[in-house]
Amino acid sequence: MTKSGRPDPDLLPDGDYWATCRERNEISAALNGHSAVFPQARMVVRSGWAYFYRNDEEVWSCNVRYAAANFVIQVA
Repeated sequence: MTKSGRPDPDLLPDGDYWATCRERNEISAALNGHSAVFPQARMVVRSGWAYFYRNDEEVWSCNVRYAAANFVIQVA
């Protein structure tokens, strides 16, 4: 964990997680480009990249630093 309480992306190992948007509503999520993930999606981390899934279909991806800064991440 970092001082802010967010997970340190350098410590986020490959694996399955739940990513929850920090935005409180769908409009805010869409404005930030997170509508495919809102309110929550399964996230798989592989080799420093985070892949987001809905109904077993990939809907979005980003690097783990971006994911750690913009989503609440919990182990699946």
